Amino acid sequence: MNNVITKLTKYLIPDGLDALLHIAAFASANLQTGDFVGMSFWIISIGMVAATVFFFMESMKVEAHWRTSLVVAGLVTMIAAVHYFYMRDVWVATGETPTVYRYIDWILTVPLQIVEFYLILAAVGAVAGRVFWNLLIASLVMLIAGYCGEVGYVNVWLGFVIGMLGWIYILYAIFAGDAQENLSSAPEGVQSAFKTMRLIVLVGWAIYPLGYILGYVGQQVDAASLNAIYNVADFVNKIAFGLMIWAAATSSSAKTA
Repeated sequence: MNNVITKLTKYLIPDGLDALLHIAAFASANLQTGDFVGMSFWIISIGMVAATVFFFMESMKVEAHWRTSLVVAGLVTMIAAVHYFYMRDVWVATGETPTVYRYIDWILTVPLQIVEFYLILAAVGAVAGRVFWNLLIASLVMLIAGYCGEVGYVNVWLGFVIGMLGWIYILYAIFAGDAQENLSSAPEGVQSAFKTMRLIVLVGWAIYPLGYILGYVGQQVDAASLNAIYNVADFVNKIAFGLMIWAAATSSSAKTA
């Protein structure tokens, strides 16, 4: 398994980064000087590319059992970067919220982030397979319900409530459930990273339902404000999440060097 990951890192990552740069070079819409939301799309796109390069390069320096976690962190930011280039063009060209692109991004990246809780525990010891599946299913329920509520497939309140139930289950699992139960036997560095990651899910991810309430339930903010809220949340949450995994991986690797 580790040999497969190493080969993918060596041969596929350069092609992936080249694709990101190609998308960036041919982004067609022109930014206006006063379009600060459009600027945020562009800044976040480049930030995600930089984070991707960092995580992929660092994955080659850590112990073999940490490589999967860091590669997944890089995949999260790479997927986000691709979608942010497209979302930037939609916003600049039309002034409309790129809801479809945003949820395609989230449906790919959020489950990967949630699965990271399983991966960092698996990197240092045995962890039940049900932890993986429970977290994955809960994250999909949260996202699909949110999307259906935002685009009008279901009542906005129904979508919100179902999505919140998915998020609440994730919080339970990482604070008091199966994932937490496996934490006590992990090294100190892993415990610290895990605890910081779950605070990101508790505090950082709270921005998303807040944006949903303000933008779709209460309709108290316009499209520009809603996109600014989501953009900042994505930038902080995705990169900070990966950095916590990197910190745990480098700490563990240094102690065994």
